[in-house]
Amino acid sequence: MRAPLFELNEDEMVLTAIRAQGAGGQNVNKVSNAVHLRFDVHASTLPDDIKARLLALSDQRITADGVVVIKAQTSRSLEANRADAIARLHALVHSVAVPPKARKPTRPTYGSQQRRLQGKATRGQVKALRGRVGGLE
Repeated sequence: MRAPLFELNEDEMVLTAIRAQGAGGQNVNKVSNAVHLRFDVHASTLPDDIKARLLALSDQRITADGVVVIKAQTSRSLEANRADAIARLHALVHSVAVPPKARKPTRPTYGSQQRRLQGKATRGQVKALRGRVGGLE
């Protein structure tokens, strides 16, 4: 695997400890163990092409202002949730790091065209037999 072409600075991430949702008894009501990570794509030091591909994603974690919001609350540990949120941000950015290949338009092969036409002719013959039967007068 190649080395990444960019670095994500933790200075550009805003990590906030919040209370987790869901069941958990008194612990979930007392302790702020969930992590809210906010990463402003426009203000980051990422290369411009990666910023553009990241903002073009139709991902619900990216707001209209270009801020990535990730909430991590799977663990009971604040440190584990913090590491999980940062890892999920890295995975999101790495998913757009490699530019997509340009599609080369291709033509159907001669054999595939012949098979298509043969299938159409066969279906036409089957449908022609569904008509009224003549000569029963």
